[in-house]
Formats: sequence, structure tokens, C-alpha cells
Amino acid sequence: MSGTRRTTQLFLASTLYGTATLAAALDAGLFGPADRRILLVSNNASVPETTPGPAEQPGFGRLAARFDEVRDWNAFIAPFHPSGWRPRAEDAPLWERQVRELWGLGSDRVELVVESVQVAPAQAVVQLFPGAPVEVYADGLMSYGPTRDKLDPQLGVRIRRLLHLDLVPGLEPLLLSEFGVPAELVPDAAFLAVLDELAAEAGESPGFAAETEAVRAAPERPAVLLGQYLSALGLITPQEEEELHVRMVRGAHALGHENLVFKPHPSAPARWSRLVEEEAERLGARLTVIGTPVLAEVLYRRLDPALVAGCFSTGLLTASALFRLPVARTGTGPLLDRISPYQNSNRIPLTLVDALLPELTDPRAVRDWRPPGPAVLEELTGLVTAVGYAMQSQILAGRRQEAERYLARHLDQHTWRYFKKRRLTALGLPGAVPQQLAFIPRSPAVRRVVRRVRHLRRTALG
Repeated sequence: MSGTRRTTQLFLASTLYGTATLAAALDAGLFGPADRRILLVSNNASVPETTPGPAEQPGFGRLAARFDEVRDWNAFIAPFHPSGWRPRAEDAPLWERQVRELWGLGSDRVELVVESVQVAPAQAVVQLFPGAPVEVYADGLMSYGPTRDKLDPQLGVRIRRLLHLDLVPGLEPLLLSEFGVPAELVPDAAFLAVLDELAAEAGESPGFAAETEAVRAAPERPAVLLGQYLSALGLITPQEEEELHVRMVRGAHALGHENLVFKPHPSAPARWSRLVEEEAERLGARLTVIGTPVLAEVLYRRLDPALVAGCFSTGLLTASALFRLPVARTGTGPLLDRISPYQNSNRIPLTLVDALLPELTDPRAVRDWRPPGPAVLEELTGLVTAVGYAMQSQILAGRRQEAERYLARHLDQHTWRYFKKRRLTALGLPGAVPQQLAFIPRSPAVRRVVRRVRHLRRTALG
């Protein structure tokens, strides 16, 4: 390196998927030269002490070898939780001095690469180095949605670019677009090569090899079912999530799949796996539950499934876009109706999966599904922009005309599922309740009349 001041690049990762994305970006030469590269690992699980973090998962060692050293963020801020701790503004200089001393940074020029910059732990890290340039990488589908919270402009102008996988080919992310941050793709080939490494490492694990041996030996390719643990996010109840997994088994079996693989969320209760096993046994299907904490994409590499089914997991679109595998969704309709508030950051991933993928219970749709062509992509871009604007109208104020144009042209019986009339009314967008009638849902008198009419109707029918 030229000059006397060293450059240290600090990479923050809280998932193995995110670590794999960083490894692929490094392999593709997407980062500039540095004297030192540090991988800072954070375990953001609700109870990190009982949930394996990315560093405890198979293959992490291979990914970590691309960095000069690995640091544990949880250990550094203990006893605080990574998702809830940020330094007070007046304390940030003290914390920076502490970090520089403990990690041997000295007077190094620091460059930051983080995920989810709008929340901790990423916000905590960028606060510790107030003068450092920032790059953001996307861990999943949320990059296609708007920035979750309004960022301090002083942080926004520090962000140089957004790195992301091409999970919906041709679709541009909305994340950080309010600051004009350019988006750059991590090449598919580089990411797939990293997944090959992880699959090879997993294949050497006796536990994973035993779990997949019978699946690989079966005469037919398996159907992989993805669990997400949505009840932990408050999106559905535990009982509804159990039933969702059981419906995946029924749906895949109804399509003719006898060789089933269920990949539960690592934090999900064990009883959910027992329920799907019982349902598979009742139907006469063979079901394998993957207990080893591997990426869904590692399963795709090892098992070459005939179908991947789930609710709105990112793994559905990696299966489609990167592996060209048949995919199907289930349970998205009720979630679109119930997810709240409208600004919930899961709304865009949910919308994308619902709009793009076939319903598991529709055999013809699953059989005939193809990746979206240019016309579908153009309409999808309009849909995502309109939903994104309705979610964060202040952050995406410059997208209002695009949202109005889409709603005026495309709001129909099918697309209404992605919007709420009350939200459109609050923003004065096409599809809103007319102003002179907007008082009706809030009128106590009208509600009393409606309740009276319903009572009389029930009485007459009873």
C-alpha cells in the first residue's frame, strides 16, 4: 500500500447468508485494496446464548479465511444485545478510541461494509467511526423495499453503494434510493462458487451426510419445504405457523412428490417438525427433517430438488433466479391482509413472492410457471414502487407520480391485495375513499346502524 496511513476494511455480518454474500463480493473483486480486512460477526438472535450464530455454522471457517481476522461483536458489547445497543452520541468518541486500541486499528483509515444500516448493530458500528465511508450489502429481499427508517442525512451521504444479489433479475432496489446510492450486483457465478464451498463443507459433516443420504438415494428428486418462524416476528400465531407447515406437506404431496425434505428455521420449536412428520406419515410420503443449520441454498446444491415451496422466504427466489428450480408459495394471501403496520419491512418480500410465484395448491400454475419476462418485470417495478411509496411516502417523496400512475392504471381486483384503502386515503392516492365519504368508517352513528342491520339480518335468517 502507498502512503503511511493504513486502510482497514471492517465487514459486519449477522448471518451465514450475509457472510457468503460478502465472500462472493470479495472473490469478484468488488472491494478496493486494503492493508487489513476484519470480519465482525454479530449474533442477533433473541437469545444469542442458546442460538448458534453464523460462526458456529458449517462452512463459516472457509468463508472467514478470506479475512485477516474475525472479531465477535457480541463479546465486545456484552452484556448488551446487538439489536438494542447503540452508543450515546456524546460517548461515541470514547468508544471509537476503545475499539481502535483493542483491535489494533491505531490511526488506520477505516472503511465500513454493513447490512441493514437503518438498525442496530449496523447503526452502532457506523456511529463508532463517524468519518468512515460506508458501503451496504443486502441480505435478502428487503433491499427491494424502501429504507425502513429515515436516516440522518450525515449518514446517508457517507454511503457509497448498495451491493445485492440479482434475486429478481432486472428489478432495481428501492433501499437507499432517496440518497441516490447506486446499486451494484454481486455476480451470480461468484455467489454460486461460494455455495459450492459451503455444500462441500456440509457434505463432510457426518450429521448432514446422514440426514441427506436417504434423500439422495431415492429414485425421485425431492421437494424442499422451507420454514421461516414467522410467529416470532408477530406475523402469525404459533398454531397458524404449524398449520402452514402442514399445508406445505399436503400441497407438495398433492403435486405428486413422495420424497419430501423439511428445512425448519433454526430457532423454531422442535414440535413443529414432529407435526410435519406425522402429516407426511399419514399421507404415505417420506419426509426428512434437516436439523443441521445449513443454508437452503446448500440443500439446493446437494439435493437438486424438483420443487422448492415456502411462504415468502428469500430462499424461494434464490431457488428460482440462481438455480432455475421450480418454486411455489403458500400462505401469502392471508399475510398480505394481516401484516401490520403497512410500513412493515416484510411487506415488499411478501409482495414480491406473492406476485411472482405460483400458489402451491394450483397444480396447473406450478407446472406452467416461468420466470417473468420484460412485460411482467415492468409491471412488477410499478407495483414495488407503488407499495414502497405507500409504505414510506416521506422517504420516497420523489416517487409519488410513479405510484399514482401505477395505481391509476393497474389497481384492480387482483392488485388490491397489495394495498389498503385506508392507507391510500391517508396519502390521497388513486383508489382512496372519496373525501366526502371518508368520515363513514369513523362515524359512531353509522357503526351503530350497521350493527343493528346485521343483528336484524341474523335474527331473520335464524
